[in-house]
Amino acid sequence: MAAPLLLLQNIRVVFGTTALLDGASLAVGDGDRICLVGRNGSGKSTLLKIAAGLMEPDAGERTARTGATIRYLPQEPDLSEFATVLDYVTAGLAPGDDHNRAPYLLGQLGLTGTESTTTSSGGEARRAAIARVLASSPDVLLLDEPTNHLDLPAIEWLENELAAMSSALVLISHDRRFLSRLSKKTVWLDRGATRRLERGFAQFEAWRDETLEQEERDRHKLDRKIAMEEDWLRHGVSARRKRNQGRLEGLHELRKQRREQRRAAGKAAMSAQASGLSGDRVIEAKSIWKSYGAEPIVKDFSTRILRGDRIGFVGRNGAGKTTLIRLLTGKLAPDQGEVKLGANLAISELDQGRAALDPEATLAATLTDGRGDTVRVGGEARHVVTYMKDFLFSPEQARTPVRVLSGGERGRLLLAKSLARPSNLLVLDEPTNDLDLETLDVLQEMLADYAGTVLVVSHDRDFLDRVATSIVMAEGDGRFVEYAGGYSDMVAQRGEGVATRPEKEPARAKAPPRPRPSSDKRRLTFTEKHALETLPARIAALEQEAAGLQEKLSDHGLYGRDPKAFAALAERLTGAKAELEAAEERWLELELLRQNLDA
Repeated sequence: MAAPLLLLQNIRVVFGTTALLDGASLAVGDGDRICLVGRNGSGKSTLLKIAAGLMEPDAGERTARTGATIRYLPQEPDLSEFATVLDYVTAGLAPGDDHNRAPYLLGQLGLTGTESTTTSSGGEARRAAIARVLASSPDVLLLDEPTNHLDLPAIEWLENELAAMSSALVLISHDRRFLSRLSKKTVWLDRGATRRLERGFAQFEAWRDETLEQEERDRHKLDRKIAMEEDWLRHGVSARRKRNQGRLEGLHELRKQRREQRRAAGKAAMSAQASGLSGDRVIEAKSIWKSYGAEPIVKDFSTRILRGDRIGFVGRNGAGKTTLIRLLTGKLAPDQGEVKLGANLAISELDQGRAALDPEATLAATLTDGRGDTVRVGGEARHVVTYMKDFLFSPEQARTPVRVLSGGERGRLLLAKSLARPSNLLVLDEPTNDLDLETLDVLQEMLADYAGTVLVVSHDRDFLDRVATSIVMAEGDGRFVEYAGGYSDMVAQRGEGVATRPEKEPARAKAPPRPRPSSDKRRLTFTEKHALETLPARIAALEQEAAGLQEKLSDHGLYGRDPKAFAALAERLTGAKAELEAAEERWLELELLRQNLDA
């Protein structure tokens, strides 16, 4: 079998006296699609930097196949050495690469290439960095949170682009839909070590939960065994001290094992503080318009939002989602139309830009507004350290300045600050940014239990499916349309994702769950139908061929007897795996299309 493209073995990284990574490993083969998952702060980005050759571990080995090209996408790309975005992207190309691909990718990502790097926004820098790593079509792509700062059209484009590439992928992301679509294998980084699942992210969470439950059962067994041995120590050792010295040493070893165990991180305990019930009608908007100059930002939009609704706002960046929310919450007056707010509204907002956080303030001062050691939560005083623990902060972090926190920790801190304020209307702008999957689960549970109303801007499709009762889609040219259900329901009703389309009709109120069939509805072509029917047999044949090739290559003496035959089999196995993956992706694409058309 061919050697891995990239291999990390027994990686150890120590910060201070704490081992962030301790025995972590990562093997990336030809065409692998791996998602790297773990809690915030578990060391995922550190491991990816080591894989990219940008950081040396304290112990362990990194090896890469000779001639393999490896490209790394950091969370915060640095464009400062280049004058324009195009200069930055083309600087990443090798002499034999296609230089026409750089402007093409920039165009697909909404950039011209002439943007100055000194004035580029975080989102523009992120899109430029994506174009840079994709332009050379490398053997291995290492992507750290590639969907951060991207709007939904860009995320869907990137997803399709990566699915069509032959490069091996290692992905870090909090976007469940993105990971489920692209990953075939999962590496779980937990308490410094890695565990590998030979299946994609869609099967990971059930496996993780089962693994942690088994650990807890084993821990209980160890505790019982220690208790039994301690009982023997108290009552039986004196009469047979010499003969049972080995058993006494065994007890000491059991105690040592128990002390050295690292338990999984706890679970956040978020809850939003209620401020009494609002009226049944929270917001009613009638034919509202808003323009800046001659450009309409919101055009003739009407809606009625009732208590308990969870409204998701989606669309490209700059389409006016934030402006629409400001109109609906009374922070901005419409040019035309009317907005009526219900009785007894208490609004709490979470800002996407984390602007509410002073980087020099400590965590404790941020939560208490600099007044003492208590925070008011739901009208009651709680010690700030106790409240911090609900959001997975340690007591030692109370005096830590905000500027040293990770993105995920800043997100949790802002949630802690926002949710402490009594409210019955939550306005959340990209609340999922930088949160790990476990914290996202807790946020979703909290919103499900929240007695008030929620307005949320998000590019996380899975989050919207789990939370939203309706979706307001920015259709372009100031038009917004509301669809019943979550993101997937919106796609089924539109017949496509979030790409804007030409104006057909004015914005309408809440749409029915499914549109009625029409005579001109899109149907599967003959070629698509044929492929959908024949691909399962093709997939089965390729799986059988790959298994047979794998069995032949497992003969350890084959390489010594016939190196050429070994190389030919290994090359064909790589080809069969690539063909199998392409066939599976095509079948999935067509099956999803069929389901959407049937809906």
